[in-house]
Amino acid sequence: MQLNLNADLGESFGPWPMGDDKRLLNVVNSANVACGFHAGDPLVMSNTISASKQAGVSIGAHPGFPDLQGFGRRPMTMPADELRAMIQYQLAALDGMGRSMGLPISHVKPHGALNNMACEDRIMADVIALAVRDFDASLIFLAPVMSQLAIAGTDAGLNVALEIFADRAYTASGSLVSRSKPGAVLYTADACIAHVQSMIEAGGIVTEEGAILPTEFHSICVHGDNAHAVDTALKIRTTLLNQGHELLTLPQLLSTAA
Repeated sequence: MQLNLNADLGESFGPWPMGDDKRLLNVVNSANVACGFHAGDPLVMSNTISASKQAGVSIGAHPGFPDLQGFGRRPMTMPADELRAMIQYQLAALDGMGRSMGLPISHVKPHGALNNMACEDRIMADVIALAVRDFDASLIFLAPVMSQLAIAGTDAGLNVALEIFADRAYTASGSLVSRSKPGAVLYTADACIAHVQSMIEAGGIVTEEGAILPTEFHSICVHGDNAHAVDTALKIRTTLLNQGHELLTLPQLLSTAA
C-alpha cells in the first residue's frame, strides 16, 4: 500500500515542552501543526515549520478549540459563524507563517474535541469543511475514517485523506473509544504496531471487540504527546517499509491516488 504517517506537532507553549518534535520529524511524512489555540505559540509554530521544511515533511494546520488549559480536549459549543471564523483564523495564521518561510500548508486536520464532536455532528462537520474550502479549496482534508467529517469534506468538494489512529481503540461504530474509558489509548509501541498491522490486514477498522469494519484509509496518526510517540512512529515506519509498503507525504499520496 501507499500510506502516509502523520503526527500532531508544535504543541509546546512558551517554556512548557510537549513531545519530541525534532525526532518525530525524522520519522513521519506529514505534520499537523498546532495553531496557538489548543497549544503552540508563534515561535513554536515558526520553529516547527522550519524543522519540517528541513526534514522534507509536509505541514498542515491543526486547528482546535481555544482551550490551552484543557489541551483542546474539552467540548465547547459556539455559533456557526464563530466556529467558521475560529477555523479560518488558525488556518490563516499557520499558512501565512508557512508562506513567509517557503512552506505553505497542504492539509488541514481538526484537533481534539473539535475533531471528535464534528465526527458525530454533521452540521458542525459541514461548517468546518466549508470553512476550509472557502479558505483554500485545494487543501487536503485529513479526516477520520467513517466519520461525518470525512463525508462533509467529500460533499464540500475537498480532497479527503482518510485517517486511522495507531494509538487509539475503536468502538463498534468506528468512532474512537472515549479517553475516559479504560483501553481507549494504547500505551506501548508494540500494541500500536499490532493495531496498525491488524487494520492493514483486515482492510478496515478493527474494533475493541475484534470486529472488522471495512474501509479504505490513507494515513496513520501517532499522537506526538504520547511518551512512546517516537518509538512507536519509528517502529511503525520500519515495519511498514520492511513489508513493502511505500510511505509518502500527503500531497504525494493524494497526487498519486488521483
